[in-house]
Amino acid sequence: MDPTPATHDVIIMGGGLAGLTLALQLKRQFGDIDVLVLERRSHPVPHATHKVGESSVEIGAHYFDTVLGLKQHLDESQLRKFGFRFFFSEGRRDIDAVTELGASRPLAIPSYQIDRGIFENHLAEVAAQQGVRFVDNAMVRRMALDPSPQGLHRIEWTEGGEPRAAQCRWLVDACGRAGLLKRQLGLVQPNDHRAHAVWFRIGNRLTLDDWGQDPAWRARCTPAARWLSTNHMVGAGYWVWLIPLASGSHSVGIVADPDFHPLERMDSFDKAMDWLAEYQPAVFDVLDGQRDKLQDFAFMRKFSYGCKQVFSGERWALTGEAGLFLDPFYSPGSDFIAMSNTFICDLIGHDRAGRSVQARAQLYDQIYHSFYDSTLALYQDQYGLFGDPEVLPVKVIWDYTYYWGVLSQLFFHERLTDVATLGNLRDELQHCQRLNIAMQGFLRAWSASSARRNPARMLDQAALPWFSELNASLRRPLADAAAFQARIRECVGLLRTLAAQIHAQALAQHPGLDDAELAALLALPMPRAPIDPDAAPMLFAPVADMADDAVAA
Repeated sequence: MDPTPATHDVIIMGGGLAGLTLALQLKRQFGDIDVLVLERRSHPVPHATHKVGESSVEIGAHYFDTVLGLKQHLDESQLRKFGFRFFFSEGRRDIDAVTELGASRPLAIPSYQIDRGIFENHLAEVAAQQGVRFVDNAMVRRMALDPSPQGLHRIEWTEGGEPRAAQCRWLVDACGRAGLLKRQLGLVQPNDHRAHAVWFRIGNRLTLDDWGQDPAWRARCTPAARWLSTNHMVGAGYWVWLIPLASGSHSVGIVADPDFHPLERMDSFDKAMDWLAEYQPAVFDVLDGQRDKLQDFAFMRKFSYGCKQVFSGERWALTGEAGLFLDPFYSPGSDFIAMSNTFICDLIGHDRAGRSVQARAQLYDQIYHSFYDSTLALYQDQYGLFGDPEVLPVKVIWDYTYYWGVLSQLFFHERLTDVATLGNLRDELQHCQRLNIAMQGFLRAWSASSARRNPARMLDQAALPWFSELNASLRRPLADAAAFQARIRECVGLLRTLAAQIHAQALAQHPGLDDAELAALLALPMPRAPIDPDAAPMLFAPVADMADDAVAA
């Protein structure tokens, strides 16, 4: 054991995606900061490394390419993603003859399919170049926190079998589901979302564009590269992901609610293939002849969980899966890493400036948990409607609008830690959260009455001008805080209009739906700017009209 342990500004336990990106962000913000990263695994890690989280969405992608300055690597060594795409293909081999939801062309804001092995190796190299001390094969053995104002936390680990120790001002747990600090502090908190997942990699590219025989279907997308999307093959109670990796492998996963599809039906590769043969035969047909290319297989029961606290004024924090985890649907993992790391950097910055962080840490913890609760509502008890070709497309449009209109605006325009602006927008943000929760319940009720018609059509998100404009607005500069607040209030109006139109369409089809919670919210005036739904532009075209627009486009 070192007799006089070295002292660092920050020690990060875990050198995966969350820990390495935090180290890079700290070095970009504070050039002289002393950061030590302790990683259990040996580096470099294999390509197509066996981790979920390959698909990024707008917040995570912006964090990687702009906040961390990694755009060149992402453009040259990863794959540009062609958005999300959904096929209502349960029991079908003719995926060109079912309802497809997606964009016919890429939208303005980029996202990426990320080979985690390639990416994490690159992150480790860049971190070392920027002065981060990165230690692999490090097994943390003990943590002793000192919460006193001038105290130092002590960490002990083994490195190549030899005991080591160090002290630090800030300790961050980024060690994934091991949750070392979370368990030591008794912060484990389950939630009621019970879904499970199995996933594996095949050492070959799955060119989904070749699965359909209809030339018109193939020509609907520009470029004709559906395989670059995160493709979702959906059915009641589950979804199957198909994600391409830059290394040439393809990631395949099944995520399901156990009330519909028990884990025991799919907890080995052979069982998963049998399950695919029954529920997604088009996927089975392609994989069946490539069993020899299987690279790995894993499963996880009840993958979703919360955490009682992730940021502390006593100079510790949790980030990534060491804190909480939602669901892989919509790929929010890298988004929540981006947000938690940004909060952590701000707290460390205030501490370095000699300011107290107690109140700020408590506020950030509340805000982060509010984001978690709002996003969890997108998943919990919603898997039953995933096989509904009439309602799931509406849910996806709503969920994207909520994501781009609120959370993404806060992150892209660097207002996540702007306490004054967040305070000024508190009523609007709370209203949006309540509206989203009410909408999720309403969509569930609608799906219970839906006829679930599944015609051969493409519902083209790119054919909705307001939808494309909302996406593009994320990188449109705003002059000041007042302009940002005006933007958020516009987005609240957009959500209200969309909610009113979805509400009206569903009730026109099914007059007896339980709409009490949503109707009560829509009857309230919008905070600070009343809206007249009757005078609002038509944002949400009925599903049939979306299909017509897509064909015309």
